[in-house]
Amino acid sequence: MGTDMSGFLEYRVPQDDQEPIWYGAHDLGSLNHVRNYDAFGCLFGVRNHANFRPLAAGRGFPADASDTVAERFAQLTEWYGEDGFHGTTWITWAEVKAVDWDEPAEKPDSRLHQFRRTSSGLRMTGKAAWNGDAFAEAVGLEAGEVREWPEGSEWLVGDTLYRSVTIRRRDAITETGEWQPVWEAMEELAEQHGDDNVRLVVWFDD
Repeated sequence: MGTDMSGFLEYRVPQDDQEPIWYGAHDLGSLNHVRNYDAFGCLFGVRNHANFRPLAAGRGFPADASDTVAERFAQLTEWYGEDGFHGTTWITWAEVKAVDWDEPAEKPDSRLHQFRRTSSGLRMTGKAAWNGDAFAEAVGLEAGEVREWPEGSEWLVGDTLYRSVTIRRRDAITETGEWQPVWEAMEELAEQHGDDNVRLVVWFDD
């Protein structure tokens, strides 16, 4: 079973002689509904197979969430139970703006990257935590054994090349990928309300 992400963009508005109030702006589903574990791990530490230092993991549901987001989350919790969600957290636009997208993960991806030899060179075909009997036999893996492979380790098994790779944040969240509508919406809100006054609240379900 896979893991999916839900959430909301919020912005905060100062109030006279009162604490600033958060308001709901956009349902995340209208901006990004792609299941991308590398991005989930890079940003929030969920399904972090690529071994990033997460930017905003485990912060929980914000106590000052907007009425829109609080009501939506409460409704979903009622439907699916308190154990229906995990990884609930949030990140501000100021934090996103400060990201070093060239920062590498802390160690190589736990899934070996798979490449197929073609007439025009190597073509990546996917990555997996385990790669079947042929690969296990080639490297001497016992049934159920898990290993960490040094960066750059390679094995050619048949016509498939397996390689241990450390990826960067920009590999997980590309400049033209599914996160760009989210960043654009947050940036637009921040132009009106300030970088620290715009945030993304997320939660995950399996």
